[in-house]
Amino acid sequence: MSLKKNFIEFMISAGVLTFGDFTTKSGRKTPYFINTGNYRTGAQISQLGDYYADCIIQSGERFDVLFGPAYKGIPLSVAAASSLYRIHGLDVPYCFNRKEKKDHGEGGAIVGYQPKAGDRFAIIEDVVTAGTAVRESIEILTAIEPVRIVALFVSVDRMERGTGALSALDELRETLGIKVYPIITVR
Repeated sequence: MSLKKNFIEFMISAGVLTFGDFTTKSGRKTPYFINTGNYRTGAQISQLGDYYADCIIQSGERFDVLFGPAYKGIPLSVAAASSLYRIHGLDVPYCFNRKEKKDHGEGGAIVGYQPKAGDRFAIIEDVVTAGTAVRESIEILTAIEPVRIVALFVSVDRMERGTGALSALDELRETLGIKVYPIITVR
């Protein structure tokens, strides 16, 4: 069985991919819905991390740090980093943002690895509909240090139209110069 088919069956068994008549946040009608908040067990998040790690390795992309945007990207970045180490022997730093900047303790807006000038970042997301969270992530990271965002890894490319004629992910590729790697696409 192919990796893509396995991943689809994994999403269905976890209740993440469901079929019916849905309206997305953007108001679009869709015959399927993806809710990655339905990953709820250690086994599921471990397996999801393995899928992301395989996608990362297959991409051949070179980066220094994984970034998971709050909130859903947080466990994704941790799971992917863990799987990259466990399966592939790659010890990749990861970090994520807080929704509110702390002014006590270690402080700041970033938890985990602290960005340094020149770092190449890969963002890990569940799905991208309009690209808003990705753009916000770029603003957060580049406000701290002059870093480069080189890649985006997503579980599903919904192939939703962006603000123009292109898909949301194609807009990110074209306007921001980010390489995008989905585990699967709706095709």
